Amino acid sequence: MAEYLAAIFGTEKDKVNCSFYFKIGACRHGDRCSRIHNKPTFSQTVLLQNLYVNPQNSAKSADGSHLVVANVSDEEMQEHYDNFFEDVFVECEDKYGEIEEMNVCDNLGDHLVGNVYIKFRREEDAEKAVNDLNNRWFGGRPVYAELSPVTDFREACCRQYEMGECTRSGFCNFMHLKPISRELRRYLYSRRKGSRRSRSRSRDRRRRSRSRGENRRRDPPRNSRSGRY
Repeated sequence: MAEYLAAIFGTEKDKVNCSFYFKIGACRHGDRCSRIHNKPTFSQTVLLQNLYVNPQNSAKSADGSHLVVANVSDEEMQEHYDNFFEDVFVECEDKYGEIEEMNVCDNLGDHLVGNVYIKFRREEDAEKAVNDLNNRWFGGRPVYAELSPVTDFREACCRQYEMGECTRSGFCNFMHLKPISRELRRYLYSRRKGSRRSRSRSRDRRRRSRSRGENRRRDPPRNSRSGRY
């Protein structure tokens, strides 16, 4: 019996423990869930709940359709997101320890929207990050950090979304991860304790590469620069 229970732990066959919480570190039922959410006492992964505010998502109706977003291009939205991602990644890696992987949910469900998952190389660094970040603010809001059971994001992600076939749009209960630009990904995952000056040069290069000419440049949306830690 013990071997059977261990084999089904965290799966849909487990009638005691919540499989969704085990896989994605969040559950749409929250505290009302009929199954147990086993919160880890140690983990490599930190969850920052609802940290990223996507201007495009905040301008959608309940059925996921777009409302009008004036004077904001896709390039500017990508720059807004890249700036946020770089701020959080660099701040956390420089302050707490080496990051193996960082992901941001683009879902619209309350339990997943704007969730940021940071997987550190060492469990001790993740614990240190949680203890410190819960005393900090970002974008005028308090940061809510906790250790997450998620260590394998392949199991947490929606495979249909990755193939462009998810019919639930942003209200899917599996992760829809928002991608960063290729240039930023190469830079972040190759850097180790880079200088502030080199980060600034990298950001300037990315901004110049997105420019479509001075006369076509429109005012970008308010970005994470105003909400740094």
